[in-house]
Amino acid sequence: MNQKKRILTGDRPTGRLHLGHYVGSLVNRVKLQEEYETFILIADVQALTDHFEHPEILQQNIREVTKDYLAVGIDPGKSTIFIQSLIPEIAELAVYYLNLVTVARLQRNPTVKDEMQQKGFEQNLPAGFLVYPVHQAADITIFNADLVPVGKDQLPMIEQTVEIVRRFNTFYAPVLVEPQAKVGEFARLPGIDGQAKMSKSLGNAIYLADDAKAVEAKVMRMYTDPTRLRATDPGHIEGNPVFVYHDAFNPDKEEVADLKERYVQGKVGDVEVKKKLTRALNAFLDPIREQRAKYDQDEKAIDEILKEGTRRARAVAQETMGQVRRAMKIDYPFQG
Repeated sequence: MNQKKRILTGDRPTGRLHLGHYVGSLVNRVKLQEEYETFILIADVQALTDHFEHPEILQQNIREVTKDYLAVGIDPGKSTIFIQSLIPEIAELAVYYLNLVTVARLQRNPTVKDEMQQKGFEQNLPAGFLVYPVHQAADITIFNADLVPVGKDQLPMIEQTVEIVRRFNTFYAPVLVEPQAKVGEFARLPGIDGQAKMSKSLGNAIYLADDAKAVEAKVMRMYTDPTRLRATDPGHIEGNPVFVYHDAFNPDKEEVADLKERYVQGKVGDVEVKKKLTRALNAFLDPIREQRAKYDQDEKAIDEILKEGTRRARAVAQETMGQVRRAMKIDYPFQG
């Protein structure tokens, strides 16, 4: 029987997950876990590269992210959910990798350059942030991941990982798996304020854990067509967040088509369109809320899932590090 290929994916625990995470990655992970051996990393160490001054928030954020995973259908029996910082072998491997990459190469990484500019680091660049592609390479390779689901903007990170793997395998021994990017057309939801991306930091997100009233309030203030001053004015569908959300979450395609037709003709107001979107979103979120509520009442179950997932992940990491140390000739005979 053919062994399943292994996938590594994950998130930084910066807070609860939102609808943008759902369409961009979560719905895909639920499907992938049926076909691949899936490892889901909660990247708390990586979160500290630009949130180092508030480490105390990580524990609760990790639980919130895990609840969202479970609520949307990620099965801990099929997917190994684990905490990055509890696997010290990742940090050990990253230290060895630092000798295989130059500072100049890291500074040329397009993803790093873009994020440095977005975060305004300039001359005050934390060393941890600069080398996080090396740590990400360790995340991927210590679990022998064959595939890493990414968007096109993350391809430079996988390319850097492949470079490190090839150098390691050439210098020492061919023990590391060379990962491939599993590039998908990742859907991206606009924020409720019309920004190109839904984001916690921008305060423009609808969260998977939002209750019905919160969803209604956010939808009712959602950005629509700025050129449309009255309900009788012809409206624009293209790029209109309300209709982007209808397309993504309203299963009644006839209703959506009717709303679009009337909107273009100036025969329906934004309020009606938003009310129907609110109904569709709450219908979508209700079963997710129901599942999440079960775990809100049993945080010990969350801790057990994280404990067991981290135990399984660490066993794989330790096996890989044994191979790495033997390849590097640092598997000392007097080791415990």
